[in-house]
Amino acid sequence: MALPASPIARRALLGGALATLAHPAHADDAPLALLANGSHLAIMRHALAPGTGDPAAFRIDDCTTQRNLSDQGRAQATQIGIRLRAAGITRARVLTSQWCRARDTARLLGYGPPDDLALLNSFFATRSGGPAQTRALCTWIAAAILDTPVLLVSHQVVVTALSEVFPASGEIVILRRHPTGTLAVAGRVATPP
Repeated sequence: MALPASPIARRALLGGALATLAHPAHADDAPLALLANGSHLAIMRHALAPGTGDPAAFRIDDCTTQRNLSDQGRAQATQIGIRLRAAGITRARVLTSQWCRARDTARLLGYGPPDDLALLNSFFATRSGGPAQTRALCTWIAAAILDTPVLLVSHQVVVTALSEVFPASGEIVILRRHPTGTLAVAGRVATPP
């Protein structure tokens, strides 16, 4: 493409290009539009919670015994919610693992109080239960009503078991639910910077 001959037009064109670089559109947000068609849902890994697994004294009913979101993770979860709404997801049914870092992520997305779904709980420490839990979650997904965008907030092991994607903290995986009940990855939405 040739630049316009006029210096004023060139400056306007270059200024617009620089503004786009300063505030880039999230091209990878396009898969979020699929959530409106009734055959897709989203599963995301909780926002940034430094570390791996949980402490030995972990208790599901006591956040002080768990690995929790950092300040950066809380900001990341809020930013993800803003990004979802900017992409047209103005309302959503949000379900979450019972782990505090997932609940906090789900709450900070800004869609109101999330609902707990124990099938989204981590099986990192008890991997032997992973296959049965994944099958049960697939059964739940097969029966889920998707007339409102559905967003599941979970953990890396659960996201990977469903999608074969190893997500970054805060990454969203869009899943297509086929009429047969099988799932396929339809897109990924990267973690905001």
